[in-house]
Amino acid sequence: MSATALLQAQNLSVRFGGLLAVNQVSFEVKPGEVFTLIGPNGAGKTTVFNLISGIYTPTSGSIEFQGPQGPLDLTRQSAHHMAGLGIARTFQNIELFEHASVLSNLLIGRHVHRRSSLWQDLLFTNQVRQGELDTREKVEEVIDFLNLQHYRDTLVAGLPYGVRKVVELGRALCMQPKLLLLDEPSSGLNMEETDDMAFWIQDIRDELGITVLMVEHDMGLVSRVSDRVLAMAQGQVLAMGTPREVQSDAAVIEAYLGSVDDVESLRRVAHPGSSA
Repeated sequence: MSATALLQAQNLSVRFGGLLAVNQVSFEVKPGEVFTLIGPNGAGKTTVFNLISGIYTPTSGSIEFQGPQGPLDLTRQSAHHMAGLGIARTFQNIELFEHASVLSNLLIGRHVHRRSSLWQDLLFTNQVRQGELDTREKVEEVIDFLNLQHYRDTLVAGLPYGVRKVVELGRALCMQPKLLLLDEPSSGLNMEETDDMAFWIQDIRDELGITVLMVEHDMGLVSRVSDRVLAMAQGQVLAMGTPREVQSDAAVIEAYLGSVDDVESLRRVAHPGSSA
């Protein structure tokens, strides 16, 4: 594993029956950066996320993560162990307890940090009491960070979609992860909510020191927050670099819009007076 990498994927491939969904994908995510996977629908981005999360097992390749005790191969870890290793995730389809309050949902995110035994919980020992105080303090910090004070005691079922997205982000932050996986964080958000999400992602990196690996379709958001971008199509890597480098790559343009010649023809039709 590279000494400078927090996460390193090497030659990842996964096959579902006769479909090769991911084909020899390699990349590394450095500590303290926002690294984004982009590509058309069906490119394999979410499959890569599911491989990192332990939901899928690769057919070949490895995923190494700098865990609490040193480098770990995530392909040998179960999905329910990921939070304990310092990896938190949000989902494109929001996964919250709808009939619980915002506060209760955020407190669930702290469960990974519980260290007391059953008998200590039953007796409510000093250790348990101090743990509860620490948990509440960390959750309140996340509530303040994401401006969720107004919704603290509101049931999730009564919240607008955009606020639910923020609550799910907050629950992930309550885990205090080293690596935060964001699966299309702007999906379903309006322009103002997307702007807020961009600011929070930047603050998560800059103020909280959390590394972010993101799948996203909104190229405006990608350009604003990403340090590096990996473009995929049909399960393979097309290009990797800064947002500007990747968006100007001929293979990426073709994957999104057709051939470079087609794009240039469309540009000339739209702007007939412009020069080449």
